[in-house]
Amino acid sequence: MYCVDVSDDLLQFADHAPGLPYHAALVMQSSRISEQHGHADFFEFMALISGSGRQLSPDGEQRLAAGDVVLVRPRDRHALQGAAPGGMEFVNIAFPTVLWRGFSALVGAETVGGWEEPVVPPIWRLRGEPAGVAAEVFQRALDRYQDQPAMFDLMRFWTDVTELVTREAGTMPGVSETAAPAAGQECGAGRQSDWLHEVCAAMGREENLRGGLPTMRSLAAVSPAHLSRSVRAHFGITPTEYVTELRLRRAAELLSATSEPVTAIAQRCGFASQSYFTRCFRAAHGMSPREYRQRAWRAFVP
Repeated sequence: MYCVDVSDDLLQFADHAPGLPYHAALVMQSSRISEQHGHADFFEFMALISGSGRQLSPDGEQRLAAGDVVLVRPRDRHALQGAAPGGMEFVNIAFPTVLWRGFSALVGAETVGGWEEPVVPPIWRLRGEPAGVAAEVFQRALDRYQDQPAMFDLMRFWTDVTELVTREAGTMPGVSETAAPAAGQECGAGRQSDWLHEVCAAMGREENLRGGLPTMRSLAAVSPAHLSRSVRAHFGITPTEYVTELRLRRAAELLSATSEPVTAIAQRCGFASQSYFTRCFRAAHGMSPREYRQRAWRAFVP
């Protein structure tokens, strides 16, 4: 088993793609082991384009080959190593946790909820034509990333990948890791109710973000205890934490895309004071709102 240092740094999404819906990169991994790391606030899909290698974690190793699609979750700590002599080449697509939670709420827990259950990152071993389709899907997301991607591009990527791996996992024997979700597996929290789908979608609107938890409870039309249990079961956080994540994500978008004063953005997203907003934002992104804005704007300068 590969031994790892659990004191390693957690990578922050804002350090890689401030103000963008996702980050994309084409990576060539040599036979040298990469630095082991974890993710503070984002998921990532990896698609192996060529070569082979392995993914290393505190729970062991997973062999990787061209055609494999891997989902790395925020709790996963991993390192990568290409096989000698040629290493491995893969496309990596990273995206914020709060956005993935929203997509998961839309498509239903029975579709993607189980992907967070395995101890090790899920792997779908695509071969032949499905592997070619996966390469095209990841390449398209990579190409769009070069030209200031929109949320639509991320939604298209998610939809294409989800459809591909769920279809192939159900029709091709041995397509997924033993630890990865099996065909027809439901997530441990069970199927998400339609009412929670609707509430999550509605809470994305600014007027509801400003209303906060009281508005969420009103939209849910269930008891506070029922709402809390449902949100915890599906998202792993409290309703208050969920609202705060949505507010901070919207604030990050506004900081990147507008020149509105920080105070105005804080109020627009439902924060009672700028000082409280700044504390929450710094805790989530590791920098102040002004620093985040400066970094995001620099990212768009040729």
